[in-house]
Amino acid sequence: MVQQVTVQQAKDLIATGDVEVIDVREPSEWAGGHLPGARLVPLGQLRTEAKATLVRDGLIFVCAAGIRSQTAARIAESHGLTRVFNLTGGTQSWAKAGFPLIRDLTAA
Repeated sequence: MVQQVTVQQAKDLIATGDVEVIDVREPSEWAGGHLPGARLVPLGQLRTEAKATLVRDGLIFVCAAGIRSQTAARIAESHGLTRVFNLTGGTQSWAKAGFPLIRDLTAA
């Protein structure tokens, strides 16, 4: 089952180093700011390359508001992953909580 996490819960999970953050937005959205340490895998790419893209368990999916990331989390779950999280409210909630966003085109 996909677990919904708040920004604080996501921040705590990330701090453990035991999860990977996957941002499923488009590159133009990513450039506007993403969570530190996140990996960009647009939802369309994830749909077509899930097996190659989802190489581990313990994933937090993120998008702008939490809708696309929920879809991505369900895709991961359908591929047998069991530690799957969706960031409720996405990067918008993250920024609203005062947590940093990285604006680095080279990371994409």
